[in-house]
Amino acid sequence: MADCEDVHALSARLGRRPKVMVTKIGLDGHDRGSRLVAGYLRDAGMEVIYTAPWQEIASVVRKAMDEDVDAIGISSLATDHLLVPKLIDQMRAQNMDDVVVVVGGIVPDQDVRMLQDAGVAAVFHPGSTRTEIVRTLIAKISEQRGAGQPDVTEEPK
Repeated sequence: MADCEDVHALSARLGRRPKVMVTKIGLDGHDRGSRLVAGYLRDAGMEVIYTAPWQEIASVVRKAMDEDVDAIGISSLATDHLLVPKLIDQMRAQNMDDVVVVVGGIVPDQDVRMLQDAGVAAVFHPGSTRTEIVRTLIAKISEQRGAGQPDVTEEPK
């Protein structure tokens, strides 16, 4: 599949498989969608860290740091996507600006702009395809990690 080829190409540039944490913050316990997406990412060749539902923001930040993830995918079927700006603030406080954050699930249109303004790289709605999710993540990780750019280190003069 084309999305698997994209993952393999990024893996070659990074020197390892891209690593993504899929999690749920807050009180939303509906995990069917997050499990499905975790499977999509794993099947495409990514390393996936999957956490149980009901995670606290601080524990997600700690786990992401410990695992040295390239991206965090937050699943929200209630209103827990409204907690994502706090997650991003805590990530910034830990110098985790290079970690891509995406959100998927039931996110009202009026909340998408707020999430993007807070630093969310992409928002996926019900009906997003495996290819769309994988390719978007690959593009955002490449952009954030500089993996899509050639190494142009200047020599000292």
